[in-house]
Amino acid sequence: MMLFQSNKEKEPLTIDIHTEVDIVEARQKGRMFSNCLGFSTLDQARIITAISELSRNIYKYATTGKIIMEIIENQLEIGLKIIAIDKGPGIKNIQKAMESGYTTSGGLGIGLSGVKKLMDEFTISSQEDHGVNIEVIKWKKRNK
Repeated sequence: MMLFQSNKEKEPLTIDIHTEVDIVEARQKGRMFSNCLGFSTLDQARIITAISELSRNIYKYATTGKIIMEIIENQLEIGLKIIAIDKGPGIKNIQKAMESGYTTSGGLGIGLSGVKKLMDEFTISSQEDHGVNIEVIKWKKRNK
């Protein structure tokens, strides 16, 4: 089954995150995208876990934001880019937040550092009182 028939259908998909139901929707869309792109079951689980962590952080710390999924390509690979954007309080100390085991909510502290380990590329920017922008990419070699 081909999910993407035209360039218009390759446009980014945006899921607004306001409730826990939105987190579930983001995970489902991530599963659909990663499956249709032919990612292995393991890489699909990695992508879905990253989406879950990013959307849960939006819901928990910023109240609202969005997850954007976009298919990207180069000559050798096809990938799924996921962007998490919020307008919450931001992260005061990104370096500390990226440490394995760091938590502000009493959780396991695997969030952002875990997302970075699961994905191939990871960038983060934050401005206090203006939110957080995280971009991650998972690449898959093209079938010849």
